[in-house]
Amino acid sequence: MSDPETAWRTAYLHPGPWDQVLPPLSMVELFEASATARPDAPLLDFLGRKYSYGETMDGANRVACGLRAMGYGPGDRIGLFLPNVPHYVAAYYGILKLGATVVNFSPLYTVDELSQQVADSGTRLLFTLSATALLPTALAVLEKSHLERLVVGSVAGALPAAKSLFYRLFRGSEVAPRPADSRISAFSELIRNDGICDAPVLDPERDLALIQYTGGTTGTPKGAMLTHQNLSANARQVAAMDPGAGQGVDRIMGVLPFFHVFANTCVLNRTVVTGGEIVMLPRFNAKQTLAALRRTRPTALPGVPTMYQALLDTPGMARADFQSVRFCISGGAPLAAELKARFEEATGARLVEGYGLSESSGVVSCNPYEAMNKPGTIGQPIRSTRVRLVDKEDPTRSVPPGEPGELIVSGPQIMKGYWNRPDADAKVFVDDHWLRTGDVATIDEDGFIRIVDRLKDMIAVGGFKVFPSQIEAVLYHHPAVKEALVIGIPDPYHGELPRAYVTLHDDAADTGEAIRTWLNPQLGKHERVDEVVVRLSLPKTMIGKLSRKDLIAEVLPA
Repeated sequence: MSDPETAWRTAYLHPGPWDQVLPPLSMVELFEASATARPDAPLLDFLGRKYSYGETMDGANRVACGLRAMGYGPGDRIGLFLPNVPHYVAAYYGILKLGATVVNFSPLYTVDELSQQVADSGTRLLFTLSATALLPTALAVLEKSHLERLVVGSVAGALPAAKSLFYRLFRGSEVAPRPADSRISAFSELIRNDGICDAPVLDPERDLALIQYTGGTTGTPKGAMLTHQNLSANARQVAAMDPGAGQGVDRIMGVLPFFHVFANTCVLNRTVVTGGEIVMLPRFNAKQTLAALRRTRPTALPGVPTMYQALLDTPGMARADFQSVRFCISGGAPLAAELKARFEEATGARLVEGYGLSESSGVVSCNPYEAMNKPGTIGQPIRSTRVRLVDKEDPTRSVPPGEPGELIVSGPQIMKGYWNRPDADAKVFVDDHWLRTGDVATIDEDGFIRIVDRLKDMIAVGGFKVFPSQIEAVLYHHPAVKEALVIGIPDPYHGELPRAYVTLHDDAADTGEAIRTWLNPQLGKHERVDEVVVRLSLPKTMIGKLSRKDLIAEVLPA
């Protein structure tokens, strides 16, 4: 074993006692340590094309130098409007090496949603792809916002040669032409340099690495400010959960979207820490996932509950071989005990449930990979993380032992605060930077946490957060709608689906189906309602405010 690799394994894979303080580490140092120790080892497998650690580091260096030549530098916010493609990884680490801050944007966003978050974050440049599902939206945002530039990558260019030719010949309808505009550059042009340029010295505990948008405890998206230390600490914490990290093959299936904090930490950054390989798919497709599983024999398969259900429902599942899979991590939404049992019986793989938030860089707690699991719980706090239960009305007071309370969290992964929202910081932090999660929980004698209620109105749709107030705001633009409330309805596949309840103006005769047909095209795919129910009235509080709580009690009786 080489000296660099010995040092790398000692530093990152064996962090010591559970409560050991994790030393400050920038994401650039984390990435370059693994790339220097294992330059020829594969980091990415993108539909069969391999990218080594050294090749990926070279791409990140070229991204950093290309951006620097354009005039960007430390403190700038640069956005990623990308699915899981190699461009994402090179741009992500390249932006960080530049000293700039990554802003993650979901490829599912509408023009308005993307524009609002670009404006809020002050994003100056946006990376995207020449795909019909992405480029037209990015172009519209370029025209209507303060966004300065686009960098546009090609999917075909990242594929193996045979697949690249197939894509160009037979999937041309999915490729959007890149306009001739001085504000728009090709990714290939950006990285046309030697990758050698000055890089700033980063302060891991002060410098922002990522702005990750989240609804927090309200329906208004807020940018969680995650420092280099927040992200590198959580990556090291997650890597330490795996008793087999750094021993033998470490190959993780990357079908969760990297723009989501769950995958950003548990797939991308965690695997860089362990020196493993990511089998990357642009998006989750059950048949493609099973095919990739047969081809690559991964050792881990993180996902959301709907993904595991979709795999069980796929005809090819019966022929799938999960013998290589040591564990599957479920997050993003509650995992039903029945689904856990069915998946484990069908595959023989261990399916463990964890919990986290954007504000915690991804992970707070998880059931052990090999030791005792408690179905229905979110496991135990991970390394260097403390949790407490406090009174829901007065979070400065702890609840008596055995009673439920609001879960609050402290650890090196907890965000610095919300971007330009000191008012929100004052509400979400208590007792010297303990984070209020908005979730009510119990903690048993073994330290396992069980979520028993949610203070948030947020709806969890297949791991994505959907905020009723945003859908309601669109509904109020319909001329027939007088009042509107949106709630989450249990769904066996998605976990929950949004459903709208409306009253109409006296002279209106629109049907619920007609309003749904009008509404859904204006929403992101994960926000679309399954039904619009027209009612004569909606429940209200004593002061006349629409009551979501009472509607839920009517529609979903205990």
